[in-house]
Amino acid sequence: MSLVAKSSSIAQVQGPQLANIPANPVPEGTRAGYFVTQDKVRLRYAIFPALGQKKKGTICLVQGRTEYIEKYFETIVDFQSRGFQVATFDWRGQGGSDRLISNPKLGFVEDFDDYVTDLVDFHAEILLPDCPPPYFLVGHSMGGLVSLLVSTRDRLMFDRVFLSSPMVSVDTGMSLPTAATILGVGKYLGLGSLPIKPWEFPHPSQSTFPGNEITSDHGRYMRMVKTLDHRPDLEIGAPTIGWGAASFRAMMRANTSEFPSQVRLPVLMLAAASDSVVSTSAIEQLGISMRIGRHAVLPNARHEIFMETDAIRAQAFAAFDAFITEQTKGF
Repeated sequence: MSLVAKSSSIAQVQGPQLANIPANPVPEGTRAGYFVTQDKVRLRYAIFPALGQKKKGTICLVQGRTEYIEKYFETIVDFQSRGFQVATFDWRGQGGSDRLISNPKLGFVEDFDDYVTDLVDFHAEILLPDCPPPYFLVGHSMGGLVSLLVSTRDRLMFDRVFLSSPMVSVDTGMSLPTAATILGVGKYLGLGSLPIKPWEFPHPSQSTFPGNEITSDHGRYMRMVKTLDHRPDLEIGAPTIGWGAASFRAMMRANTSEFPSQVRLPVLMLAAASDSVVSTSAIEQLGISMRIGRHAVLPNARHEIFMETDAIRAQAFAAFDAFITEQTKGF
């Protein structure tokens, strides 16, 4: 049995219920549940029905590190109102899915291929039997990197890929190989479950809004705070050394010279001009290099574009509509 399969029993969130508060209500018609991956990790998922008479297919929404289904309710409604059904899930190790180490507040994964397993199994177990085609993949940050990895492997899973601030690279002051080596040594020495800089990931609150890296929109930030105050079990903080080693290995793959030509699906990447979490310049370089991909940079946006101000979100959805919504006329 794999380490992940053994570890998945360490910490489990009981029940697939979605947090429902006045500041962040569950969209009507939502169905939530669990599915189990091929390596025996239980993941929480939810399906949200399309609104309106004309149905345009299904958005498969994959989140960034630390995130959870409830954080995207507003964005999900935006997709629903465009005629899309939405299907999403919590990655292994976060949200309402199985946690993988004894401390459930730390982010951990053995390898980013495990996230690929999550997405491939979700496609097979939930999307194909329960959701109408065509399928469009929308990913943010870490989920964007996983989406890129998947897009090099199977061109039949999704028709198009739309990414928000994909984690192609991060600015650490050292090269990706150097960071990967240092973190890999730490993991080899048995330190993989220890956190990286835990003091940089305090519990979000009113006091942490000034200077935060994710959004300039106070209302949306506080909605996240209220959701986590209501459901603290959904929260994770610092990444572990193990997660860091896995993430840098994955980013190294995305930065090889051959990677852009391996992407088999049409991709549009949105980068945030004021992003201090992932590297905007790396997203730009990848967008220039991809044969069937492109990118755009949104001025004034911080890392979480879908959680930004109305003006920034309007730009993001204008790009989404041009790249995906309008294309559904041909399906």
